[in-house]
Amino acid sequence: MNAASQPVDQAYRECLRQAHGHYENFPVASRLLPAHLRRPVAAIYSFARRGDDLADEGERSEEERLRALDDLGQQLDAAAAGEPDNDPTFIALSHAIPTFNLPVGLFHDLLTAFRQDVTTHRYATFGDVIQYCRCSANPVGRLLLHLCNQADPRRLALSDAVCSSLQLINFYQDMAQDYHEMGRIYIPQEEMQAFGVTENHFRHQLTDDAFRQLMRKQFQRADQLLRSGAPLGAMLPGRLGLEIRLIIVAGARVVWHLQRQQADLFSRPRLGSRDYLVILRDGLLPGRLPV
Repeated sequence: MNAASQPVDQAYRECLRQAHGHYENFPVASRLLPAHLRRPVAAIYSFARRGDDLADEGERSEEERLRALDDLGQQLDAAAAGEPDNDPTFIALSHAIPTFNLPVGLFHDLLTAFRQDVTTHRYATFGDVIQYCRCSANPVGRLLLHLCNQADPRRLALSDAVCSSLQLINFYQDMAQDYHEMGRIYIPQEEMQAFGVTENHFRHQLTDDAFRQLMRKQFQRADQLLRSGAPLGAMLPGRLGLEIRLIIVAGARVVWHLQRQQADLFSRPRLGSRDYLVILRDGLLPGRLPV
């Protein structure tokens, strides 16, 4: 190892430490990924984690959060130009972006979503929610496809379906937390109105027939979207394909529980040993869609 490579290696190690130390429910830079992808995936994760924390954590004002996200964008552009500061995340990205030809615009899409987290807490239509997913979730899948040189139009479209669905599923798991801690509702306002659901349902975590009917529509739509993207897992090679299949079938299993959770739709489903056996079974079979 030459002296010039040491800072980059150290930066990647720090990104890996952050990725492995966080509580996320899905694998981040896991051992299933090909070894050469773990470091850049961890760098992407570190960047996304930083932006998410700036949008959500601490006591900063809205203006301070937006200014910090703008600064993050400037750090990103400097790293992409080969002039990173001393931050390990951006040292790692300054290596990963040119090495894997990663589109910098996808990182800026993530920043757009983080800014939206600061400024937008209600969504009028499902189209508005999907537009948020386009920036908050889809760039991660697209970056992964670019990392493994699989970013053709068909795979990108399938990845978008999977990532948007997983983002929706995450919303449905965290409705109580999003409302009470962040003041956010990701259920379309026009659909709430159509089913006779108000913010009072979220305030008091009220699961009645109106709310069940509203959420049944949300769950079915997320499930259909996930299934439409599921063929991606069979199109990707080796361990990467296995990783994606496991993520897809895990999402499908959460939806399965959500659809059966009638008494309290605000509680977060917990996966047990039987669920993990189902996930492993379906994930190991490339041609099998989640059930």
